Parts: sequence; C-alpha cells; structure tokens
Amino acid sequence: MTSVWKTKVLPGLSKIFDKDGKKAAAAEFLKSFNKEDISKEIEDKKTELEPKVVEVIEASPPEIKGVIKDNKPAKIKKNSVAVTKFLDELAKIEFPGAKQVSDAVAKSGTTPLSPAIVFILDKVAPFVPEPKEEPKAEEPTAAVEETTREVAVEEKKEEAEPSAAPVEAATPVEAAAPAAEVVEEKKEEEKPAETPAPAAEPEKK
Repeated sequence: MTSVWKTKVLPGLSKIFDKDGKKAAAAEFLKSFNKEDISKEIEDKKTELEPKVVEVIEASPPEIKGVIKDNKPAKIKKNSVAVTKFLDELAKIEFPGAKQVSDAVAKSGTTPLSPAIVFILDKVAPFVPEPKEEPKAEEPTAAVEETTREVAVEEKKEEAEPSAAPVEAATPVEAAAPAAEVVEEKKEEEKPAETPAPAAEPEKK
C-alpha cells in the first residue's frame, strides 16, 4: 500500500499542484546544491571577492540590506524582484554559488528556492560594510557657547555694580536736604523779635 502511494498517488498529486514543474525542478536543484564546496570556494577567494561584493551591496536598493540581515523566506518572497536582481549582480562578479541559484530562480522563482537563497545571503552578510559613525562635533561647540554666555553674564554684572553705587550714595544726601531746611525754619522761629532802639533825646540849648 505504501509503495503504491509513493509511486502512483504522490506523483499524480504533484502533477496537479505543480503543472509547470517548477517545484520539482527546485527540489532537484536543492538536492544537487553543494553548500560545502561553495563555502570553501568563498573562503579561498574572500580577499578577492570583498571589494566587488561591497560595491554590489552599495549599488543595491536599501531593502536588500534588510533582507541580508533578516533573510527569512517571507521577506525574500516580499522582495523577490530585488533579490532576483541582487543574485544576478552577484553572478556577474562570479560570487560562488550565485550563478547556479540565479539560474534556478529564473526557472522556479524565489519561494521554492528559499533555502539556497538564504545560504547565499548568509555568505554575503560578512561583506556588508559597517555604517560609518560621524564625529560628534556638536558637544564641544555647545560647551564653547555655554562658556561664552557665562563670561558675558559676568561682564554685565561687573558693569552694573559700579553704576549702582552712586545712586545708592545719592539717596542719603537727597534725604538730608529736606531735614536741613526744617532746621533752618526752626532757627528763624526761635529768634526773639528785635526791640526798637530808643529815640534820641533832643539836645538842650
């Protein structure tokens, strides 16, 4: 019974669901895809491949970098057009395994060949350049501005302090002026009225 299922029933179902034979072709390719040999070839040519791979990655759309970092089948399927083009570019620079996978994808599509695509992307990942960190020039500038502000504030304080002194000194003088006037008025009131001088007596003849 089992042999009949495998020899007659399963092939019949496969033909129904895989009329164009893409899945069957992909399955055959995955069986013959030798990951060990490809890994060894990549390691041997690493120095030669690095600048070429970096150039291809830099020229690729941003979503390719995202797929390289997170190469799940669902993400590969979502970005199938970009992934297919990326494999073509890798094939042009003779990246080991890229040509075989690219040709197979052209026949069967990306979905059934996800395991082979993931393998190639994993091998490309070490070549992805690290993002360059821009020097932080803002912090020193901010410190200089803060110091300048502090110096300006100190200078303003020093200029304001001498001008305030005369104003404060003038206040007691101004307050004393009315008091002096009051004292003068009191002195005038206290003076006794001057008695008139006696009239001179007429001379006797």
